[in-house]
Amino acid sequence: MIARTASLYVRMMRFRVALTMWTFMLLGVAAHAGATVSWDLVLATIALASSYVTATTLNDIADEGIDRINRPRDRGRPLVWGDASTRDLRRTWGAATGIAVVAAVPLGGAATAAIGCSLLISWAYSAGPIRFSRRMVLAPLALSAAYVVVPYWLGTTLAGGAVRAADGPILVGLFVLFTARIMLKDFRDRLGDERYGKPTLLFRLGKRATCRFSIAGAVAGSAILIVAVAPGVVVTAMLCLPVAAIVWMLRRLATDPEGRDEQVSIGLAARAGNCLLISLLAILLLEADRATGTEIAVVVAGIVAACAVAFVGPARHPDTVRIGYKA
Repeated sequence: MIARTASLYVRMMRFRVALTMWTFMLLGVAAHAGATVSWDLVLATIALASSYVTATTLNDIADEGIDRINRPRDRGRPLVWGDASTRDLRRTWGAATGIAVVAAVPLGGAATAAIGCSLLISWAYSAGPIRFSRRMVLAPLALSAAYVVVPYWLGTTLAGGAVRAADGPILVGLFVLFTARIMLKDFRDRLGDERYGKPTLLFRLGKRATCRFSIAGAVAGSAILIVAVAPGVVVTAMLCLPVAAIVWMLRRLATDPEGRDEQVSIGLAARAGNCLLISLLAILLLEADRATGTEIAVVVAGIVAACAVAFVGPARHPDTVRIGYKA
């Protein structure tokens, strides 16, 4: 039983999203203290990952019927795949909840409160009477709070501080940027959402309007972040490149035929967004280390160039892209 629960724990920790949450936590650390490596960071990573496992297990239980339509061949959904029961997932949820709390307590009251908020949002999103997942506007806002605000808040506690006024622009920028991204998840899930009458922005506004809202959010969030970090003219120009790539992909998404092409455009927009986040993290770390403007520009140029290599080919030839999940 222990081995099975451990296996499900790892399986339910969808690493791409978990890594994004970890990046937001590191941004909180970097904004307050620069680079830091300690056991506290390890404990915070365990607590954050475990809190995410509680979210995925609860959501898989709540959306089993929808997932059977949207993701019938997704091994990442053990209920749909048929190699785990609801009871197995509830047991995994309980274990992950315990691990999250145990890992957070040694980090202090603020860190424990942050993880507590994460667990509460996860419950309210999928299992509570409010069920944010069934609320058209509240669903993306709740996810942004859980995936952006809580990890960033946790990161500030690792730096020995707390969220302060100076964090406001960074947090707002991250929140808006992530919200612009998360509303696009409805494209992949439209079939099951429609069958079960789940309200989404995509159904209410239509495809083109949803893409316009996402573009506006991505541009606004990116602009707020770039102004907040104030990296200088040269670096700002470089950071505009991934923003332009996001807009390019979202404009293409608006005219893509339904299905595979949409997922490629969304995935590449997310890749460009990750480039922006990594660049901002590097800037904050280098500034904390008193790097010169030239040194920062060289590092950011390297990051943007590497991301461009991974982006341009698939963007020009989307038919060559391999999608990890096919419904």
